[in-house]
Amino acid sequence: MSSIDWAVLVLTLVFIVVYGVYKSRDTQNIQGYLLGNQSLPWYHVCLSVMATQASAITFLSAPGLAYSSGMGFVQFYFGLPLAMIVLCVTFVPIFHRLKVYTAYEYLEQRFDLNTRALTAFLFLVQRGLSTGITIYAPSIILSTILNINTTYTTLFMGSLVVFYTVYGGTRAVSYTQMLQMSIIFCGLFAAGAMVVHLLPAEVGFVKALDIAGKMGRTEAIDFTFDLNNRYTVWTGIIGGFFLQLSYFGTDQSQVGRYLSGASVSQSRMGLLMNGLVKIPMQFLILLIGVLVFTFYQYNRPPIFFNSFELNRLEKSAYAPQLRKLSAEYDEAFQQKQVVVQQMNNALDQNNEAAVNEQRLLLQQADQKQKDLREKVTLLMKANNKDANTDDVNYVFLSFVTQYLPRGLVGLLIAIIFLASMGSTASALNSLASTSVIDIYKRLVRKDASDDEYLQASRLATLFWGVVCIVMALYAGKIGNLLEAVNILGSYIYGTILGIFLVAFYVKHVQGRAVFAAALLSEVITIVLGWQEAVAYLWLNVISCAMVVGFSIFIQYFTGGKEKTAHSSGGAVS
Repeated sequence: MSSIDWAVLVLTLVFIVVYGVYKSRDTQNIQGYLLGNQSLPWYHVCLSVMATQASAITFLSAPGLAYSSGMGFVQFYFGLPLAMIVLCVTFVPIFHRLKVYTAYEYLEQRFDLNTRALTAFLFLVQRGLSTGITIYAPSIILSTILNINTTYTTLFMGSLVVFYTVYGGTRAVSYTQMLQMSIIFCGLFAAGAMVVHLLPAEVGFVKALDIAGKMGRTEAIDFTFDLNNRYTVWTGIIGGFFLQLSYFGTDQSQVGRYLSGASVSQSRMGLLMNGLVKIPMQFLILLIGVLVFTFYQYNRPPIFFNSFELNRLEKSAYAPQLRKLSAEYDEAFQQKQVVVQQMNNALDQNNEAAVNEQRLLLQQADQKQKDLREKVTLLMKANNKDANTDDVNYVFLSFVTQYLPRGLVGLLIAIIFLASMGSTASALNSLASTSVIDIYKRLVRKDASDDEYLQASRLATLFWGVVCIVMALYAGKIGNLLEAVNILGSYIYGTILGIFLVAFYVKHVQGRAVFAAALLSEVITIVLGWQEAVAYLWLNVISCAMVVGFSIFIQYFTGGKEKTAHSSGGAVS
């Protein structure tokens, strides 16, 4: 990067951290630290909720996902608006009325301590693991720019976000997120405009989409009902609805965001606006990836987008084989250019027969390049069995650093950093609040002073920061980061959602039944996921349905014993 880009990057990051610390300087009690004194307006809530969900993974992996497999991932969010409506009608007013710090406090009032502790534990496991992935994502950037191992950059990024989150709590998180999302929206529009600008003069926006469409990259909608297909309209509306409902309704990283709203109406408005804006935003991000794909039909793409791994191979004993493959790759690209130009001519002439003929030739040329890339990854594995051979997360980053003008490179990289900082800070804050309110305050120190709980919250934030950084060090082994986060969530979110749905709507079911049902459902869900019996989004539906069904069934056979325990005034445990 140029000195201008470094200046833009550093100044943006420093300004965000200083701004967050300044805005949270008067945080002196646990309510201010965990809920921001419940004083934020709806637009603050909306941007904070979006920033929590839109991590650096979104801006690194989504364009790469569209580049490699198309825009079908946008269907993942089709259930989001429906989930926001259900949340506004049910979850939000209940949580506000009960004046809880975490979503799981309600479960003890409704069921028992065991159910509350189990749900909190499931959340801590899921959020702790996934936050490690979100910390790892921006470390990829520093690793690529500085050409150093991601271990060092992961430690740096994790330490930076832990610092201001430990200091300022929810107020620091919320105020920085509002500023972060404002910068992110501006940067995204600028990036999209620049990709179109960099295309050849005869290739405009429409033709770029035409060419990408002939290569299968613009198919965003699939109405096929297939339980093994990850992204269809039905997996998005049904499976995505359950995942989003569980994420926004029961995940403390999001519950904590809208509990900070000044009133029920402010929280509701923030969530509804998030539901309206999120799908167009995700569509734009994926569209940028499709445009980058078209760009690389006219400009030679790297034989491998992860420059750190490629540089390591160039310095190894396999360098001669790599040079040979690179020469073949150059030749294959030159041959492909002839086909691309013929495709251009066919599109200009509206010659459908010629377009179809060139499309098949273009797909064959593309496959030849893929085969050569695969041979490079085999060399990497031969040189180092721990090499990261999945470069999807590096596609957009490689394009940004090589082709965008000075200043804008620094801004877009700052955006990815800011997204990571926002989502990671929310996660750490929620992990701390759950640990302190649901574990420490409830099971360890029931009658401590407010100051002690505030200090415990800061220590818990620091503890989870260290845990998540350690997890981030292993995140490079799991492939596409965006899918990895959602797959991990699908193992757990359905179970948690099922517990809350029973709590809200199945009034006769008591604690012992739902506790047993949740344990059984979670075991079955893990087995189904491990065996890849269905596409991962369906796990949310299946596990949620199992919790509800099993709890009703178990309650039916144990109802007498449960009722006796409650009527005698004893606590069910």
